[in-house]
Amino acid sequence: MVRLVLALVVLALPVPALADAVVATQTLRPGARITAQMVAVDPAQDSAITNPEDVIGQEARVLVSKGRAIPPEALATPTLVARNQIVTLVYRKSALRIETEGRALTAGGAGQIVRVMNNSSRATVAGRIAPDGSVIVEQN
Repeated sequence: MVRLVLALVVLALPVPALADAVVATQTLRPGARITAQMVAVDPAQDSAITNPEDVIGQEARVLVSKGRAIPPEALATPTLVARNQIVTLVYRKSALRIETEGRALTAGGAGQIVRVMNNSSRATVAGRIAPDGSVIVEQN
């Protein structure tokens, strides 16, 4: 009698619905830029990322094994500026625009703020990385 009750309780529990998950078709190493050939959609797994377009072009932050779902925290925007890289510094103040060279003191991707040393004045400034890899310093 007790066994019958336990069997009914197990059958009454809700079963979570699985959605498509974006999985790695090969081992993704940290720093690897993800391409379309590196990912596939697996309906048997569940993940927060269901669209491959959300992953393609991103950079892996941590190791993701082949066949595993790719979690959102394993992704980062691609690094456009490496530490010690020479970059174009663009100063903006209303209509004035000045361009010079600087050396990046930190690495980052598009939209992130990095510290850059101006090669001419040796002053350190903070600026936002533009999609073209230049660093924009805006003065108000």
